[in-house]
Amino acid sequence: MTAEETAAKRAAAEKATVGGTAVGGTAADYRPRRSVLYMPGANERALEKAKGLPADALILDLEDAVAPAAKQDARVRVCAAVAAGAYGRREVAIRVNGRDTPWHADDLRAAAQAGPDAVVVPKIGSPADVHAVERDLDAAGASARTRIWAMVETPIAMLRALEIAQSSPRLAVLVMGTNDLANELRAEHVPGRAPLLTGLGLCLLAARASGKAILDGVYNDVRDAEGFAAECRQGRELGFDGKTLIHPGQVEPCNQAFSPSAEQLAEAAEIVRAWAEAAAAGRGVVTVNGRMIENLHVDNARRLLAVDAAIAELATAG
Repeated sequence: MTAEETAAKRAAAEKATVGGTAVGGTAADYRPRRSVLYMPGANERALEKAKGLPADALILDLEDAVAPAAKQDARVRVCAAVAAGAYGRREVAIRVNGRDTPWHADDLRAAAQAGPDAVVVPKIGSPADVHAVERDLDAAGASARTRIWAMVETPIAMLRALEIAQSSPRLAVLVMGTNDLANELRAEHVPGRAPLLTGLGLCLLAARASGKAILDGVYNDVRDAEGFAAECRQGRELGFDGKTLIHPGQVEPCNQAFSPSAEQLAEAAEIVRAWAEAAAAGRGVVTVNGRMIENLHVDNARRLLAVDAAIAELATAG
């Protein structure tokens, strides 16, 4: 798609969106987060490889992917990569170590100076945790554009999800930590994720009620393409904005799963067109393909068109 075609698609989506509203903000502000790939901060080759991957967003990891002895070197390497600005238009976040670790304070100070789009903070369990991170970022001179992505991965976080989501304007995204949640629940990882659905649902409700984005947890078996595809479909059907990933091979199928289909986009365009024509003619009843159309269908159609335009713009910008 050419830059001109992308601009036209964006303009059409903006025009079709009531007041510009789309996906927790304005269509212009919306950023695709279909695929959000963790990259190990201690691995210089991985950080370089990430520049050419089609993930919508990257999380450069200082936590689970880095051994204790390598934490300091990884911090320096990740912050230098972020400050260099070599990852194009995609979002780049730094996952710091948890607040209960000896590395957290130094991670947060360094990240604040590097200026990522976000810091990802593990084990957020209350609004107080968010406020503490926010205070530390402010004290370290973090830009207002650096947002907080809160990892919710414990039973108490599920039960306080709405409080956490509403705790700060700087908090932009809830990130599901499904591995830790399953561990604390003493639950098994099974197809369909029945043991986790209550927690996933509580966090989805909290995100939508507070206008935040929300990302599904990782899929552990990188060899199981069929199982991964099924979990992506489930995540999309539940309402997640995208999914966190642990392997570059998961990026393309994830992007496909969380993108509006050609059929959905065609129907969305038809709904918006029919609604506009009915309004111009003074008709109160609108049907598309035999289905009665209401405001909520039009709003969803406009949202899909805005999402598609943002995806196209990110792909063009690189």
